[in-house]
Amino acid sequence: MKSPVTKKKYSRRLEMFFDFIKISGENLEEQCLTFVNSGRNNINWVFTNILKFVLFYKERIDKKEISGATLINYLKAIKLFCEMSDISINWKKITRGLSRGKRYANDRIPTIDEVRKIVEYPDRRIKPIVYTMCSSGIRLGAWDYLKWKHIIPILGLNNEVIAAKIIVYAGEEEEYFSFISLEAYSYLKEWMDYRKDAGEKITEESWLMRNLWDVTTPTGKGLATVPVKLKSSGIKRLMERALYGQGIRTRLKDGKKRHEFQVDHGYRKFFKTRCELGGMKPINIEKLLSHSTGISDSYYRATEQELLDDYLTTMHSLTIDERNKLKKRIDKLEEKNEDEKYIIKAKLQEKDEQIKTLIEKQEKFEILIQSLIDSGKFKPK
Repeated sequence: MKSPVTKKKYSRRLEMFFDFIKISGENLEEQCLTFVNSGRNNINWVFTNILKFVLFYKERIDKKEISGATLINYLKAIKLFCEMSDISINWKKITRGLSRGKRYANDRIPTIDEVRKIVEYPDRRIKPIVYTMCSSGIRLGAWDYLKWKHIIPILGLNNEVIAAKIIVYAGEEEEYFSFISLEAYSYLKEWMDYRKDAGEKITEESWLMRNLWDVTTPTGKGLATVPVKLKSSGIKRLMERALYGQGIRTRLKDGKKRHEFQVDHGYRKFFKTRCELGGMKPINIEKLLSHSTGISDSYYRATEQELLDDYLTTMHSLTIDERNKLKKRIDKLEEKNEDEKYIIKAKLQEKDEQIKTLIEKQEKFEILIQSLIDSGKFKPK
């Protein structure tokens, strides 16, 4: 498993199973070895223990203590471990009749106002992190691969930056690209410039997120010159601190097991929702999220430029800071004003051309009359 978050979840669930069936061992690795050695010699023993585990948690489901989906997630970890250990079990017998639960969480996305409050948390990294995730829809695990070279600014007609391309999971089989808003790029650039001013040598290979350093050190500027990558797990903890620190998240009340929105995946859902509300094509959204689109995976071939054009039409929906939205509106008004000036100028020029043509016709007419008078063919009354 490449995602450390997923790996941690699966390990914890497997450990719960081993503890339930009382497998001996100083740590999880020893428990795994004990289970495999016992299981390969006695498949019935494995089947019986998994069934006991299922029946125990089935009673908890009946008591409404956990959901059916929770048990299914536990079984996923056990099943994967058994398959990788070449222990063959009839899983249909074990899972028959189990409730699958809902395939989606009963949560919501953070509101614009909540996101604005989150990014006010006093850590320089929170704005580039949150704005990047909101405007690109990347997963939390993507931060383990992101370097400065994976953020590529996109220039407009006037050679100014209008957005940026982001390469996700670069060098991996799952590599894909998405886009980030001008707002997100600006804060990332500001963060990298700050690190450079503090003494860090910024190159294309520099990690996008790193540890902080002692900014109060008068000489040498602390450990700014010795960057340590901030892993996805550290980024998640930082975002959790921001939620609690800004008063957006509090301890769950008795009986509640889920917060209103997820600390990291909520931004991915934010991206999809806001893009759809902004009018972006659903299939293009799925492409930028690196989701499978079924048979369209083999046939739909939108170009990068087409995806960008569609993204730019909805980028205003992904912009968080009201000042940036206001600036965008002012730019549009100025652009519209320039267009109107151009139209007025063109119409005035057209009128001038018409007047000039009429004057030329009048002059030609007067010359013709005069020539007729001089030849005696025409006598004015």
